[in-house]
Amino acid sequence: MPVRLISGVILSLFLGLSSRGPQAREIPRFARDDGKGGVEAVVLGIAQDGGVPHLGCRQPLCVEARRDPSKRRLVASLGLIDHAAGRRFLIDATPDFARQVDPLGGLPDAILLTHAHIGHYLGLAQLGREVLNAKRLPVYCTPSMARFLRENGPWKRLVALENIEIREVEPGREFELTPSLHAVGIRVPHRDEDSDTVAYLVTGPRRRLLWLPDIDKWEQWDRKIEDLVREKALLAFVDGTFFSADEIPGRSIAAIPHPLVPETMARFGGKGPAPPAEVYFVHLNHTNRLLRDAAARRELERRGFGIAKEGSRFRL
Repeated sequence: MPVRLISGVILSLFLGLSSRGPQAREIPRFARDDGKGGVEAVVLGIAQDGGVPHLGCRQPLCVEARRDPSKRRLVASLGLIDHAAGRRFLIDATPDFARQVDPLGGLPDAILLTHAHIGHYLGLAQLGREVLNAKRLPVYCTPSMARFLRENGPWKRLVALENIEIREVEPGREFELTPSLHAVGIRVPHRDEDSDTVAYLVTGPRRRLLWLPDIDKWEQWDRKIEDLVREKALLAFVDGTFFSADEIPGRSIAAIPHPLVPETMARFGGKGPAPPAEVYFVHLNHTNRLLRDAAARRELERRGFGIAKEGSRFRL
């Protein structure tokens, strides 16, 4: 066959394939892991929506984090892994989503969203055809959050192109992720500008976990966090955004309310709950002294509380 004809055939095949555009990719599952077994949670990030270093921050913590990658902190997110089922899940798709996939062990089989503040859903953009071009990745969220995604760009394009498949779940209704792993969204009060907000109560074969990164004030909730943690012996990750009310010069945290860390500790009588219940603070703002003050961290831990650490794993 003449060289010119061969070249023409190859070019035609190439153009034929290219004209179809990028093909949506299935989310691959990871191999069954009977050696490790069980269900576990892994902390994928501990910082507030802006992470550390924070845009515009000139404090020593941020300056050092720009120079030293080991001092950077990713935005708060939690991974859930069922090794026997070979499935993994992500609570919140943060701006650091791409960097949080590796410690999760790979791409998630589904994502659970808490609310529509930027640190909790912007990572969905990575699922579009510009990057992963995912195919019908399940996204669990409340009807309010689902409406926000369907009615606003660029998120509605993810729905239209079937990059994501929204699965609406009313707060208070438990849903199954795997036979050994269940979750239920619990409504919490938190500046619901674009959607409502939920925490997630996750149930594994051995214990239950609460992921509650954002709430305005404990007093505004129709539940008592201290009773919930103690009665259910929860492994709880709770809002630790601010340590003190004067952390942000020139701004009042009344406009961005969160319970202060000492306020949360006081609700437990100043000391952590008795084991097996545990309380860890997460979603720390870059101004929070717990990120830089070793003495403050030691005092908090002496009282029986903890600060979530990226990469920490817990059996459920």
